[in-house]
Amino acid sequence: MSNVCGFDIPDDLYYLVEKHVWARTEDELVVVGMTAVAQSLAGSIVAVTTKRVGRALQRGKSVGTVESAKWVGPVPAPVSGEIAAVNEALSTDPGLLNRDPYGAGWVAKLKASDWEAESGELLRGPAAIAAYEQSLLSQGLSCDK
Repeated sequence: MSNVCGFDIPDDLYYLVEKHVWARTEDELVVVGMTAVAQSLAGSIVAVTTKRVGRALQRGKSVGTVESAKWVGPVPAPVSGEIAAVNEALSTDPGLLNRDPYGAGWVAKLKASDWEAESGELLRGPAAIAAYEQSLLSQGLSCDK
């Protein structure tokens, strides 16, 4: 686990940094969630609405919508695929996204159309950490070391 500007960024996940989403493979599926950076910038999450299971999505299209007191926005799919599962717990406890963004706060699971090709466009490890640090600095957040 790395820490960038006070935010935890697990080294073993894949990131679409500019959209603040992560992905990890789990058996035949790709688990998708929001990063600690995203949930922190959004503030206290008050509602999560996911797309329906079985819906096909292109990379970048929303797997769901997250609402906080100060923001409403999409959770983009880091890869194309079909929604295989959604995190039903978020409908009754959306705060899971704030408390455990990389664990119980996952948003959806996709059956990826072409994981091998599209995952190559996601960042991982040191490349993701460097990109996150640059992104946060460009947004004016202090990253004192």
